[in-house]
Amino acid sequence: MTGILDACALIAWLKEEPGADVVDDLLDQAEEGTTDLFISIINLVEIYYGFMKDQGEDRAREIIQTVRETAVKVIDTTDGAVFEEVARLKSTLKNFSLADAFGLATASVYDGVFITCDHHELAKFEGQVKIPFLWIRPAPQKA
Repeated sequence: MTGILDACALIAWLKEEPGADVVDDLLDQAEEGTTDLFISIINLVEIYYGFMKDQGEDRAREIIQTVRETAVKVIDTTDGAVFEEVARLKSTLKNFSLADAFGLATASVYDGVFITCDHHELAKFEGQVKIPFLWIRPAPQKA
């Protein structure tokens, strides 16, 4: 399997939130060479600034070092195909964040599964794109 990690999936793993076990299993598979895991540099920036904002710059650097020590490969999304797919997604999907567009475009170009937990932002797009999703935790129940 080729998996493209959304920032929230790695954040869940880093913070030991629900779904961390799914990401941990995928990271083990990547270490064993049975799965390829990637993250867009833009989604890695999301992780960095989130930890910087909440826990400071030193902690953010430690977190990024932790990610870099895994088998996750960081994709430079200035690649022409990813760049063009981001533009296509942003122009066709309404109320779609630029960071999510980079993650999904990377999954599209690398023919991968998009690994996420962000039901709130992404579930509405799942049927609109030809990219398989792997949800690391169930959708929240509506009250």
